[in-house]
Amino acid sequence: SEHHNHPTIVGTAPEIVMAAIAARTQRIRIGSAGIMLPHYSAFKVAEVFRVLDALAPGRIDMGLGRAPGSDQRTSAALALGPGALPLEAYPDQVADVIRYMTDTVPQGHRFVGIRATPASDGMPTPWLLGSAYDSARFAAEQGLAFSFAHFISPEGGGPRVVQAYRDAFRPSALLQEPLVNVGVAALCAETDAEAHRIGMSRHLMRLRRAEGRTSPGVPSIETALATEFSEPELDYIRYQQSLAVEGSPERVRAGLEELAAEYGVDELLLVTITHDYAHRLRSYELLAEAFDLTPRD
Repeated sequence: SEHHNHPTIVGTAPEIVMAAIAARTQRIRIGSAGIMLPHYSAFKVAEVFRVLDALAPGRIDMGLGRAPGSDQRTSAALALGPGALPLEAYPDQVADVIRYMTDTVPQGHRFVGIRATPASDGMPTPWLLGSAYDSARFAAEQGLAFSFAHFISPEGGGPRVVQAYRDAFRPSALLQEPLVNVGVAALCAETDAEAHRIGMSRHLMRLRRAEGRTSPGVPSIETALATEFSEPELDYIRYQQSLAVEGSPERVRAGLEELAAEYGVDELLLVTITHDYAHRLRSYELLAEAFDLTPRD
């Protein structure tokens, strides 16, 4: 993912991380979730993903979004330079990225004849990221895959947004049928109690953010457990716990399967934020075991 000037998230350059992962793996798909297109030239983004596809053919997913991924001042710093485009130009930018990737820049376009290189027989799979109806409609109209951020908008309207995408989908040269995945906040530990204990770090971080307080990072579990919360703050934390899928392997598997069925999807993207990286890694290990996922030889 791409965030800027954000002490709790270090993903300022997804394309660099993707290249590093591609160099160390052979089979897994690698995707951006996403590149915040309003900050950049559509042509430059197309070139970057052409290079990534050359490094890992057939394994790259090009996720595009339009959120700033930062505060307004940081967005302004990113926009410094000639030709900065307003947010309203996002649909045209998406169209241009696809044109450059497919070498279909039309006559009359001011950059006709310019090609994104290196050329290859394939191209990264483009996805549009979103958490609301406007993003779903745009993805549907463009005939592109849609990745819905349930972890951002989990209050119950997500399945309707995804269905709106399916209903409005127009087949394109890139995709003949609607294609959806869903991003979910999930945390797995050996027991429900341990998962809730570890999860308090993330819930305190979100509480501080909701209260407009800056945080140097994800608070430690000890800090979270030692904090005295008011009743409204406890209500907020309970609400956040209800939105995440948190608990033992059995509980989290059941929760994820329920969400997948509710959305009608067979792919979920898991967002796991913890203070200690070891807890995050263990969460993924436990879920891999719970879903009977084993490494291939």
